[in-house]
Amino acid sequence: MNVVLVEPEIPQNTGNIARTCVMTGSVLYLVGKLGFSLEDRYLRRAGLDYWPYLRYYCYDDLPTLQAHFSKSNFYFFTARIKKKIYTEVAYKDGDFLVFGRETSGLPAEILYKHEEACLRIPMVEEVPRSLNLSNAVAVVLYEALRQQGFPGMC
Repeated sequence: MNVVLVEPEIPQNTGNIARTCVMTGSVLYLVGKLGFSLEDRYLRRAGLDYWPYLRYYCYDDLPTLQAHFSKSNFYFFTARIKKKIYTEVAYKDGDFLVFGRETSGLPAEILYKHEEACLRIPMVEEVPRSLNLSNAVAVVLYEALRQQGFPGMC
């Protein structure tokens, strides 16, 4: 599987997501302007000694990434568009799971351009916040891998 973070802001979240990617055999794509340096000590600490095992790539923008993988499915995760729940999709090997910034999520233009591919994680509505980014990635990624029989995992 492929995890995409568009303009992540918090190094500890990206470090935790990197660790999850290593432990699931997933690839991490970092897109756009990062809110930290890849040399950040908090990023490295959150990923601990997993960094040598991480397969990751940086892209300037999402359209370039999508163009390189034009035959792949891209799913966009948001709390703003309430159409489909993340479990209503049949994930395949090579799909891309796209998540936005911690403070604002994915930009509206991306969401509306790909509205049919937008998915959400159910949450109570009384709380005006959402799941931590690293938790949201883990929830969705493990569902996608579960559907595929946890390939390459024991």
